[in-house]
Amino acid sequence: MADEKLIDHHTEQADLPVVLVLGSHPCPLPTYLPKVVQKFNILSPYDSPTTPIHEFLITHAQEIRVLLCLRGGIAISINQEILNCLPSLECIVNVGTGVNHIDLTACKHKGIVVTNAGTVFSDDVADYAVALLLDVLRSISASNRYVRSGLWPIQGEYSLGHKVGGKRVGIIGLGSIGSEVAKRLQAFGCSIAYNSRKKKESVSFPYYSNVTDLAANSDALILCCALTEETHHIINKDVLSALGKEGVVINIGRGALIDEKELVRCLVQGEIGGAGLDVFENEPNVPKELFELDNVVMTPHSAVRTPESFSALHELTVANLEAFFSNKPLLSPVNYE
Repeated sequence: MADEKLIDHHTEQADLPVVLVLGSHPCPLPTYLPKVVQKFNILSPYDSPTTPIHEFLITHAQEIRVLLCLRGGIAISINQEILNCLPSLECIVNVGTGVNHIDLTACKHKGIVVTNAGTVFSDDVADYAVALLLDVLRSISASNRYVRSGLWPIQGEYSLGHKVGGKRVGIIGLGSIGSEVAKRLQAFGCSIAYNSRKKKESVSFPYYSNVTDLAANSDALILCCALTEETHHIINKDVLSALGKEGVVINIGRGALIDEKELVRCLVQGEIGGAGLDVFENEPNVPKELFELDNVVMTPHSAVRTPESFSALHELTVANLEAFFSNKPLLSPVNYE
């Protein structure tokens, strides 16, 4: 009877649309995306660990029209070599917002559409960016450590933090996340300016085409842009110098948006006022020089991590897959421009 059930299960799976899964994630797929497992026939090279990945892909190449790309841990690079192994591939559903691990130029050339998490994470990440800014300016984490260490009765009041209201905040990347950050900080009485690939006609905030100029006219910079060849190390020595000794950097984008070595140097030498960092260049490795700095708040790439956002991401992932196999418009396609 048990064998019959197993055969029935495999037969049912074989009748479902085929989806290739690549990438890595700390949770097993049935736990992480249960509806995907229920509704699609999942192919994964990690189920055949003795078979080289390229051999696995070539073996199944003709039946693979959709690739489900997981993020978490060490993400696999969906590069030209991988794509060449999959001549029937038509769609990549990326379970996450960032697509810097996918060769979009090659996808565009091959006519492969790509989706991502769209705006699913926007509210949670925007909340987190504001929380980091508040923490750095008001020294919340540092004050917490001060109290817990027993120093308050001995050394008296902790040093003053800085007011958030009235601060000039420069947002780099005024997409869905950046726009939500702006909305929240306006409620605090902050003035907003921004940098992006091009000026947004629907936005009244001051626009700076040059990040250094934006930094020179900001008390804080918040990085909300995608990581691309153009934005790699967009925060460099010149930008940090323009930001100045009281300036603060908040990064909820990708670690490589900042020249991390230069940021560490500026923080250690007191050339900028502080930083709130949820992402780093070589995660999970973090520069040890930052550990003892009270004006630096660090978290382990946690901005998107809420049960609510993961549930919404799961639903969007399933909806994109169902839309593809039903020849309907995808819900969150990535713009190649």
